[in-house]
Amino acid sequence: MKQFKQILLTGIWMFAFVPALFAQSGKEHKASLKTRKVKFASAQKNLITSQQLKNFLQLVADANATFSFPKGFKEIKAPNNEDVSFDYAMEMPGKDFELWLQVRSQKENWAAYEKTLNDKANQQANPDSLYYEIGKAQALAFSGDNAPLERVLPASIADRYNADAGRSFMINLPDEKITKHYRYALLITLQKFHTGTIMAVCFSNQKGPEFFRNIVGASNCIKFKP
Repeated sequence: MKQFKQILLTGIWMFAFVPALFAQSGKEHKASLKTRKVKFASAQKNLITSQQLKNFLQLVADANATFSFPKGFKEIKAPNNEDVSFDYAMEMPGKDFELWLQVRSQKENWAAYEKTLNDKANQQANPDSLYYEIGKAQALAFSGDNAPLERVLPASIADRYNADAGRSFMINLPDEKITKHYRYALLITLQKFHTGTIMAVCFSNQKGPEFFRNIVGASNCIKFKP
């Protein structure tokens, strides 16, 4: 348990401070940044080709969020069946690392909830709590008999994603086909009140620094709009 706590704290720290870890200095940084922006813009123009990505970008827009394809990743087919349902998935080739994403708008749910506020017999659950329910249910489905280590995301990290709340779940995965026999997963859910929910799951076969370096590579690919 202590080991998992340390892993989770390391991951949260890296999410919070990645800009400082990889900052370059002076003109070298500015020149490198400009070059990366040109290459990234060119890559983005050629990226929107798959139907999976087009469908995902619509879900992202509906949830008032943004998505930028992270460098070093490759699109793969997202699992979508009776056991597990995600909207988009990517892998880092040769790294034994995958990222699965699920995005849901809560606007219609919030409107329906407001209509039932004065109707106790038919009152619905507050949609602003769904991020936790969805994340917890998915974490338990992945973990089997291995209880996930759950933490509330600090406000400083939630703010980076323009979210109002969030949870993380560190999971020691059982050896199952549904999770492609990966050994570990970090599941994060984010909520923007009255607006939408984002769930991201990072999978790996090792839980050392390399796992969190890979997480850093994808940490800014999706966020809510301000």
